[in-house]
Amino acid sequence: MTAMTIETGRPLLPQRCFTSEAVEATIDRVRTRMADAELGQLFANALPNTLDTTVDFTDGARPDTFVITGDIPAMWLRDSTAQVWPYLALAPTEPRLQRMLAGVVNRQVDCVLIDPYANAFNKGQEGSQWADDRTAMRPELHERKWELDSLCSVIRLGHGYWQACGDTSPFDDHWARAMALVLQTMRAQQRRDGPGPYRFQRLALSPTDTLPFDGEGWPARPNGLIRSGFRPSDDACQYPYLIPANFMAVTALRQLDALATALGRVALAESARGLADEVAVALPTEGVLPYETDGYGNALYMDDANVPSLLSLPYLGCLSVDDPRYRATRAFVLSEDNPFFFRGRAGCGIGGPHCGLGMIWPIALTMQAMTSTDDAEILRCLAMLKASHAGTGFMHESFHQDDVRRFTRPWFAWANSLFGELVLRLDAQRSHLLR
Repeated sequence: MTAMTIETGRPLLPQRCFTSEAVEATIDRVRTRMADAELGQLFANALPNTLDTTVDFTDGARPDTFVITGDIPAMWLRDSTAQVWPYLALAPTEPRLQRMLAGVVNRQVDCVLIDPYANAFNKGQEGSQWADDRTAMRPELHERKWELDSLCSVIRLGHGYWQACGDTSPFDDHWARAMALVLQTMRAQQRRDGPGPYRFQRLALSPTDTLPFDGEGWPARPNGLIRSGFRPSDDACQYPYLIPANFMAVTALRQLDALATALGRVALAESARGLADEVAVALPTEGVLPYETDGYGNALYMDDANVPSLLSLPYLGCLSVDDPRYRATRAFVLSEDNPFFFRGRAGCGIGGPHCGLGMIWPIALTMQAMTSTDDAEILRCLAMLKASHAGTGFMHESFHQDDVRRFTRPWFAWANSLFGELVLRLDAQRSHLLR
């Protein structure tokens, strides 16, 4: 593809939601070391996109930061963690950036206390177009799809903030109540003692937008794993034990154990540790990992573009890239044996049911590069990512395997943040690929 000349699509400085001197200095420093001008412009647009367009920060005694996902004016727990993740390393050098990130931790805690089963929240009590869903909706919720990775993401951000900044101010009694509710919810969704409190049904044309059997979801035999109603794509699970989410749960629970121990909250730490151990022993131990199982011996072999995915397990700290299970699984999910791996004239990569057949996700291409140890593979992913912006200067939700001009969601901050994170990682670890 002929290289395009793209100009910045960033808002003018007075119109930006939040500005960070540390982020701007990092953009300038890294961009000057990138030989590909178009790739450099993409990085300069993408890394600050969350700050430029999605952050609503209120400073005060307890900072509060509401982060919309982009062209949907609601805050997803999973997305907001991923959106601000690249800024954590810079926070110790800039107090205002650190307080903004503390505000995201605080807002996520508030969201969990409103409803631990919800995946997406309004800033206030605006209500939602999904108010008629047959579940315990309330005006603070944008959507109430139970996704195990949502609660894992809340733990991940809190632990990541603590590790990066050494600041324990967000982790007060309010936080501890939320974490206790996280553990209570995860244990309820092991469903050892019955179906638990969660139900969800939606009047929808697509079966991936609702749960069967009066909203309880497909049956599963209790085995220690935690059920999820929906995937990180917001699509319904076929089998309730979403394996990458359960791997993420083990990692997140061990992170909660470490943080709670450091805070002297012994009971919380012990509870997190015990649940992590229960889930860990129930996970698959060899061969190609399935995407979903049901405890009855049935398994779904595929992968989805959204994180947590099987492809993303090393990125999340769940498995080493050298783990035999991961190596076998990675080879499978990046092949035509994965029903949601698409190959066409515009590129090849993982998609998923959410955007339909033939739609490749830049998030998955970025994750493929971030989990690769092969320079040639990383360069191929960078080339496809560069081509996929289709002249817009930003990453998208998905693009068609044969035509990058057929894309979904022009304003999707998670994809932009993750791409920025990839470039930062390459600059630190494989700078020769950028130079």
